[in-house]
Amino acid sequence: MEQLAGEAELERYARQLKLLGEDGQRALKEATVMVAGIGGLGGTAALYLAAAGVGKLILAHEGIILPPDLNRQILMDSESLGMERISTAAAQLKRLNPHVEIEGYNAKIEYEQAKPWVESADIVIDARYDFPERYALNRLCVDTATPMVEAAMYGFEISLTTMIPGLTPCLECLYPDVKPHWEPFGFPVLGATSGIAGCLAALEAVKWITGVGTTYAGVMHRFSSLDFACYSVTITRNPNCACCGEGGRP
Repeated sequence: MEQLAGEAELERYARQLKLLGEDGQRALKEATVMVAGIGGLGGTAALYLAAAGVGKLILAHEGIILPPDLNRQILMDSESLGMERISTAAAQLKRLNPHVEIEGYNAKIEYEQAKPWVESADIVIDARYDFPERYALNRLCVDTATPMVEAAMYGFEISLTTMIPGLTPCLECLYPDVKPHWEPFGFPVLGATSGIAGCLAALEAVKWITGVGTTYAGVMHRFSSLDFACYSVTITRNPNCACCGEGGRP
């Protein structure tokens, strides 16, 4: 088992060692987490995973930084407008924690291209903003037996569940891929709400890696950041799911 790098890391993680123990901290150091999408939700998740000491982060997000990003994407800043989003995020995370290895891709999630990224991850956080990429990532996680934290928000509403291939529903069990009309940049976003969602997603990944606490595997959690109302419901697999069902995909 990989050892913590002396006093520097022990001091950095001193406050959380009281919660996770040295075994938990080593598990984080040995872990690889893929964060698909580093906007308001995914960027916040990546930030707190890096701060917690996850050994390697694999990041994927296309494009450059635009002014409307800055109300919520905390890995970006005004001086970086027009610059590549993924390289800016990687630099910010390395400044936060130089012990974390960052592997970044300026790309959308496409099955063949993203497959090696998913295969090398212990767990994936889905923070993409459109359904086609979410479905592609879901299929990759099912095909590679990789757990996935499914986190999403709309307005003040947050949804969160952890999907374990073969045990819990996959994304297509819950939302069959019928190619619904979806305007990825048309929904309203408040930065604080996306930040809450990102923190919840990061916490799910930390719990999964360390074994501390209970994840939302097989449970859908809904939270309203407007009035703090929340509820959780048990979710079950669809045996006829086109992605993970008994018949599988052609």
